[in-house]
Amino acid sequence: MKISTRKLVFLSLLTALGIVLTRFLSLRLPLFGVEGIRIGIGSLPMIFAGMVFGPVAGGLVGAVTDLVGFWISPMGAYMPHFTLTAFLTGFIPGFLMKYFFHNKRTLPYILISIAVGQSITSILLVPYFIHILFGVPYRPLLIPRLIGQPVTILVYSYLTKILFKNEILNILEND
Repeated sequence: MKISTRKLVFLSLLTALGIVLTRFLSLRLPLFGVEGIRIGIGSLPMIFAGMVFGPVAGGLVGAVTDLVGFWISPMGAYMPHFTLTAFLTGFIPGFLMKYFFHNKRTLPYILISIAVGQSITSILLVPYFIHILFGVPYRPLLIPRLIGQPVTILVYSYLTKILFKNEILNILEND
């Protein structure tokens, strides 16, 4: 995968933004002694990277965001399970956008891509990993996510659509 310096810098900026939004500008709600729910837009840079630069780039932004974020501001012991979910958070929407929707950046395609990705990662995998790693009952983890994720998906979709209108994308994609 050949990548220009300009794109590498942009991906690095998205990674840094993801770290700040996730680790420092999110509201964390503990459940049973562990972080059960995180409210914020920290996944948006991962999703955006996947949709603009492809699934591997989105996945790498997600994984590096998680790894560097953990190194800067650990929230307990390192668990690679959550690095995997961070990777998939950027990878899945990028994969769907590229291979199923052929980079058609209309709101319905953006919404579907983000909804599938968030359903797999935030609704299924994260509660499952918290359950198996920490013994937290599955239902109290799942119910708030089922309520909150539709709002999160709509917000992510709207913000992603706005970001696609930005002229910098034309510069980056034609690089």
